[in-house]
Amino acid sequence: MATIHRPPGLILAGGRSSRMGAIKAFLDIGGVTILSHIVRRLAPQVSAITLNAPEDFPNPLGFGLLPDRIGNHIGPLAGVLSGLRDIEARGAAATHLLTVPSDSPFVPADLAERLRAATDNPDAVVIAASDGRSHPVFGLWPVSVADDLEAWLGDPDNRRIKAFLRRHPMVTVEFPLIDTARGPLDPFFNINTPEDLEEARNFAKELA
Repeated sequence: MATIHRPPGLILAGGRSSRMGAIKAFLDIGGVTILSHIVRRLAPQVSAITLNAPEDFPNPLGFGLLPDRIGNHIGPLAGVLSGLRDIEARGAAATHLLTVPSDSPFVPADLAERLRAATDNPDAVVIAASDGRSHPVFGLWPVSVADDLEAWLGDPDNRRIKAFLRRHPMVTVEFPLIDTARGPLDPFFNINTPEDLEEARNFAKELA
């Protein structure tokens, strides 16, 4: 995708974090919040960062907050739609949106670059994968899918990302695991439980 420069980035932070008992983005890893880890890795790759989160979401870093346009906690696709519509509303020149979740502190430093380079089809959705599994919340989404996404989400039975992706050209980019003294680390490791948080803290020490 030679025509795409640095896309705007959207951190999907609209989940309830019910299993952790706290907002996952603000849990501590090595004295730094998960959100700060993500921002440090993401910022050099994008033109701007926005948080897909409710209006009352804590925002110590001062990023723009972009609530879901439709539904009530219906999943990450609602956040993707909000991000795409925001690009249109602002009249931005961007043709694509890069999304990452708010619970994955080891975002690859070359995520945007590798997703951009994966296809010459400007209407393809490009998603990351590792260890044989796809991670569609780490994706490069063309603004051209916004109308179809909004119509698709109008049906309450339509919530799953992979089901929506089957409606459009899609390219998957495989990322390698990271070798550490603790064993291989998936760069898309996400934190859902207290055990995951402790494991992420141990990996962060190895990477420091």
